Amino acid sequence: MGTRRRTWRTVDIVVASVLGVAFGLIFAAWNNFVYPTVSLPLEATPFSPVIGAVWLMPAVIGGLVIRRAGAALYTEVVAATTSMLFGSVWGLSVFMSGVWQGLGAELVFALLAYRRWGVFGSLLAGGAAGLAMGINQSIVTVPEFSLGWKAVYVLAAVTAGLVAGILSWFLVRALARTGVLAPFASGRVQAEV
Repeated sequence: MGTRRRTWRTVDIVVASVLGVAFGLIFAAWNNFVYPTVSLPLEATPFSPVIGAVWLMPAVIGGLVIRRAGAALYTEVVAATTSMLFGSVWGLSVFMSGVWQGLGAELVFALLAYRRWGVFGSLLAGGAAGLAMGINQSIVTVPEFSLGWKAVYVLAAVTAGLVAGILSWFLVRALARTGVLAPFASGRVQAEV
């Protein structure tokens, strides 16, 4: 990978930050107004992570749009931090969730050598972000669950990650068609997004 690929431009930092803050605001609304209602039927079950796709999308979208090492992690952490600052019932653990979820997606983009940006890479990145979310939360959030329930919990989180991966891929494609991603390779090569 050449220097050009590794170096972040100002526009990369600004757009990743804007994406992160925008998702952080979405998280704050989701966490405070939507999640408490939609999670009720799943409360205290290992299926609760299945509705967590929204929390995994910034990492995948950040990676797909910016296409630089660290973009998935950075965008997810900015989103988690913004959400935390607007008040979260989960407190500081939101920041660590963002770190783990961002690292999950980042690992996939790194394994793909920051060169594969299609639907398969997006699904893998989302699934890995979900896997990281599921493992982290099965230890931190639901330590009382049996090993079997924790396995189901992690699988539900991976499912949410796959949903996040495909939704992110479609969203980036839609954004590319509008022209707003023109400064990025993701906006210039729609067929590859």
